[in-house]
Amino acid sequence: MRVLWLSPWMRPLARVYVDALRADGHECVLVTSDQHYQKVRPREYERVLDPRPKDPRTIAPLLRAHAELRRWRPDVVVAELVWDPRWLLLTRLAPLVHLVHDDRPHDATETRPAWQRALFDRFTRHAAAVVTFSAHVAAQVPYPARVVPLTSDVAEADVPPNPVPRKDFVLYGRMSPYKNVPVALAAWRRHLDSPEYRGDTLLLLGDGPADIDEAALPPMCEWRRERYDYRAVLPVLAAAKGSLVHYRRATQSGVQLLSLQLGVTPIVSDSGGLPEFQPPGEPAIGVDDVTGLADVLGQLADPEAAAIRGAASRAHYRHALAAESSAAQLATVLAEVGA
Repeated sequence: MRVLWLSPWMRPLARVYVDALRADGHECVLVTSDQHYQKVRPREYERVLDPRPKDPRTIAPLLRAHAELRRWRPDVVVAELVWDPRWLLLTRLAPLVHLVHDDRPHDATETRPAWQRALFDRFTRHAAAVVTFSAHVAAQVPYPARVVPLTSDVAEADVPPNPVPRKDFVLYGRMSPYKNVPVALAAWRRHLDSPEYRGDTLLLLGDGPADIDEAALPPMCEWRRERYDYRAVLPVLAAAKGSLVHYRRATQSGVQLLSLQLGVTPIVSDSGGLPEFQPPGEPAIGVDDVTGLADVLGQLADPEAAAIRGAASRAHYRHALAAESSAAQLATVLAEVGA
């Protein structure tokens, strides 16, 4: 197949999928932007555009890309999180598959303007197929959707080894209100006072609008408040005993998947963690259960237990969520639509 992939905001994840499709023999062009905080060099299959519709200087590059891709004649177009109405030109080049990542905003900080929500609905109505990355989202959206398991946006070649022994716990990503940071900090305080504490630090890695008083952080807790390049943060994550993904709202979490891929046990809530992503035997914890969360921190504080459970997380990822498996299932949908 010839697959045209439109992804202005999810460039690292789109690259992982396009690389897997190309490795399976498909021709692909990725139309993307340089808006993602992970800055990378363009690959030969990428066309990098500026998705700012109010800037007239962005029109000519878009028209050139449209002319080139019309001559290329894709068999199917994939679109995810496209907010520029001018990119509708590109969606008309072949039957459209719309990728839907979440059924609703996680909190008020992620609510889109009305015109962008209308554009999103237009993509869905005119798509030949809609794909979600979890059964949870497929059950929530008000239209038929196919389910393909989500993979990590980090290439397998970039996964660092797990050091021995493990150390520290991490809470990684944009610190939005739905990340449930106050409950995590309360559980950390309780863990510090328990006999299971082994001298670890809780690392908050990421910027964002969460209401956190840095002066009131508990002991042995450090907020590194910045946007991280994966090259800097992956070794820190891979060394951790556990990854706090204890969110207040269900989400197809890239952090949960990245933790699995790195061999680090994700600690999820019963409101925020998707069971289909969790390794067997790793239960969800009540979203406000400080005691239960502290208990799991105590279990994983043992570096041997952290290594064993982390290896099981890694094995689950490779079996059920690896890029080649996810892309193969997506390719089945694309082939049906393209035909």
